[in-house]
Amino acid sequence: MIRIGSVTLALLAALVGAGLTVWVSPWWWIAAALLAALGLLGVRDLTQRHHTVLRNYPVIGHARFLMEAVRPELQQYFVERNFDGRPFDRDVRSIVYQRAKGTDAEEPFGTERDVYRTGHEFLVPSMAPCPVPDIPPRVRIGGPDCTRPYDMALLNVSAMSFGSLSSNAVLALNTGAAGGRFAQDTGEGGISDYHLRPGGDLVWEIGTGYFGCRTEDGGFDADKFAEGAAREQVKCVSLKLSQGAKPGIGGVLPGSKVNAEIAAVRGVPEGRTVVSPPYHQVFSTPRELVRFVARMRDLAGGKPAGFKLCVGSRQQFLAVCKAMAEEGTAPDFIIVDGAEGGTGAAPLEFADHVGMPLTEGLLTVHNALVGTGLRDRVKIGVSGKVATGADLVKRLLQGADYANSARAMMFAVGCIQAQRCHTNKCPTGVTTQDPRRARALNVADKSVRVQRFQQATVDSALQIMASMGVTHPDRLRPHMLRRRTTPQSLRSFEEMYEWLAPGQLLTGPPPSWAADWEAADPDHFTV
Repeated sequence: MIRIGSVTLALLAALVGAGLTVWVSPWWWIAAALLAALGLLGVRDLTQRHHTVLRNYPVIGHARFLMEAVRPELQQYFVERNFDGRPFDRDVRSIVYQRAKGTDAEEPFGTERDVYRTGHEFLVPSMAPCPVPDIPPRVRIGGPDCTRPYDMALLNVSAMSFGSLSSNAVLALNTGAAGGRFAQDTGEGGISDYHLRPGGDLVWEIGTGYFGCRTEDGGFDADKFAEGAAREQVKCVSLKLSQGAKPGIGGVLPGSKVNAEIAAVRGVPEGRTVVSPPYHQVFSTPRELVRFVARMRDLAGGKPAGFKLCVGSRQQFLAVCKAMAEEGTAPDFIIVDGAEGGTGAAPLEFADHVGMPLTEGLLTVHNALVGTGLRDRVKIGVSGKVATGADLVKRLLQGADYANSARAMMFAVGCIQAQRCHTNKCPTGVTTQDPRRARALNVADKSVRVQRFQQATVDSALQIMASMGVTHPDRLRPHMLRRRTTPQSLRSFEEMYEWLAPGQLLTGPPPSWAADWEAADPDHFTV
């Protein structure tokens, strides 16, 4: 192996240098000492368990941590000169790393953000703060048709498949979920042994490829689904309609990643690129979608069943709501994925231009369910750059019941956004099926970081809510979030957006909703 060979070579060169010091010139001791120091540093890097980059790239990997040490100063330099338009991800990554490592600290000298910038948002503190709850609240998932409800944590691991992630990354995420009592969404790649071994709760996601419950010709196999859903760790089952990064197209797993193990989990040929179709075979109308989700719940023995989507047409979602009302059944949960989210690879134009951002998607789904009198039986989960306590509070305030996080969980498990996922050469072992690279990711260490991050983020959300005078998410209201709409004015989310009353669409839709409500057809996905 190159990494071990280079360290061994440095140590051998140090020995040669020591010999030359004796036989040629005493000045050789400088080179010998330097090579010995590098060799010993390499040995230390190879044997330590905390930094995956150093295990995969001994010695030279320290350059990354050197840059991390000076990053705040470099970031400020570039932001001030407009050389970088996306400081957000770096800020969030720093927060995630600190919380995952247990080194989260308060910063002096206040904010560096321009609070008078148009678009700046802030949560409204109360003059009468509340005590922070000792135990984080949980969300009961399960409507009247569900016989085995599940109590969901406020923050969970969003959908990321084994195959896209390495075995050790999946192990670390599920071990962290088990320790912190939150759930892991399997992604559409099926349930592997790495999802099951640690004992963490699972939301089994079924995509258009029906991996794990697939017939030989790529259709849905009800018997295989029932068998998989019967596992004790599977607490909910979810049908993926679309995802934020690339709504309307299927997923792709390069053939270089499809080894024998992944092929067995997914039920596909080994070594061949796996392409999920953009559409489902099990339904073609809103009514058939609602019926199929109900069938999933029955096949799963009464466990909660729902679906995930990146919202596009409000009219189409209203058609689904009409189908729910007419069929007398509804999903137990709906996960709204924002267009700004998504850790999976996607065509650039899809990532930038297709799909509704999370705020508008969430408000569409929440108001549609409220307006059709269904909100009390359907819980809403969200995903899309939810990484901090403030992110979580904002989404709960806008209508969500709980949130899932993918990108931040990847940071917690060691991702450095090298963007080499598709090459199978991830430097931190997170998104690779190369055994050498994946082995460098230490499950015991990274699982603790995942647990720490989730706990610290939920604790932060509860502290923020307490500062707002709120002891439970149910008491959050849209007027508690304000946005600067011009340099001189502020508006609350209650003022900026329309909020429907329970059953309002059934009794008399407001003018802004009337045309979409009238056109919504439970038997057609019209645009």
